[in-house]
Formats: sequence, C-alpha cells, structure tokens
Amino acid sequence: MMTNLFTRLRDTLKADLNEVLDRKENQNPIGLLNQYLRECEHETEIARKLVDRQVQLKDEFEKELVEAAELAEKRKHQAEIASKAGETELYQFALAEQDHYSDRADRLRVSLKYVQGQLEELEGKYEEMKHKLKDMHIRRMELMGRENVTRANHQINKVLDVNTNSDKPYSRFQEIESYLDRLGEQVDRSFYRSTIDARVAQLEAEIEINNGKSIS
Repeated sequence: MMTNLFTRLRDTLKADLNEVLDRKENQNPIGLLNQYLRECEHETEIARKLVDRQVQLKDEFEKELVEAAELAEKRKHQAEIASKAGETELYQFALAEQDHYSDRADRLRVSLKYVQGQLEELEGKYEEMKHKLKDMHIRRMELMGRENVTRANHQINKVLDVNTNSDKPYSRFQEIESYLDRLGEQVDRSFYRSTIDARVAQLEAEIEINNGKSIS
C-alpha cells in the first residue's frame, strides 16, 4: 500500500507541465506554475515522511531481530547447562524457548529483507521526485526570465515605437519638441520685428552722417 501511494505521489510530479500551464489561457502562466510547484512540494514532503517512516520500520525490525537472536542464543546456552545438570524439565523449557526465538528471528530476517528492498525502492523514487521538482524550479526560472523580457520589451516599445500610435510617450515628446521649435521661431520673429524699426533708424542716421561728411 505504501509503495502504491508513493507511486501516486511520484506520478503527480510526472504530469505534463504544459498541460498545467494551458489549463486556463487567461490566467498568468507563472502564477499557475507557482501553484503547481507548491502542490508538488507538498506531495514531496508527504513522500519524505513516508520514506522516514519506512526507515523507522526497518530500524524496528533490526532491533527485534537482534533481540530475538540474542534470546535464542541465551536459551540455547541455558538448555545446555540444564542438560548437563540433569534438569530435564528446565532443559525442555529452555529448548522450547530457543526454538520459539529462533523461529521469530528467521521470520524477522525475511521481513527485514523485504522491508529493506521496499526502502531502497522508495528512496530511489523519492530521489527521482526531488530531481523532477528541481527541474521544474529551473524551468520556472526560465519562464520567469522569458516573461520578464517580454514585459521589458513591451515597456520599451511603448516608448520607442513612434509610428504605431500617436499616444506613445515618445510621440508626445516629439510633438512637444516640435511645438517648442515653432514657439522659438515665433519668439525670434517677434524680437526681430520689435528691433527692426530701431535698426532702420540707426542705419538712416549713419547714412545721413556719411552724406554730410561727403558734402563737406
């Protein structure tokens, strides 16, 4: 049962990521990916606890095996002493106990071997899950980079794209720049008109002075 549950958790991480991202076209794909990764991280944490539990079970089997083997050896020694002492009843009891503990140790060895095999399988699948999760974190970084470039290009194009929309900031800047150029020309013309009379009067005075000098 534990192996089947672990397999289900591992298969969750093997789901096609593109299928997740395409689930709702109008949603932010990075947001969907983050949600999916949180779910996978939760499943991976469950798997880790199952692996830890299997390790604990293996340790318990090993402890029980050591205890049963020691008791079997102890009863064997006691049976030998009782036999030498001629204590038939004690010998038969110790011998029966030895058989009981030996049988238990044999059964525990079989169970321990099976549990160890399960643990190795679970640890392998758990490592596979962690690698898959790490790969998806890297893919999220790649997608975030692509999204960031797309957003940056969009913002940059809003400024640089002069031809597509007159409401673009750069277009408005050009309009203001043209307006300031026209305003500067108007100021120059106004200044020139305001000074032309004085300049002409000055020229006339200079001409009269020069004519007077010529007559004298």
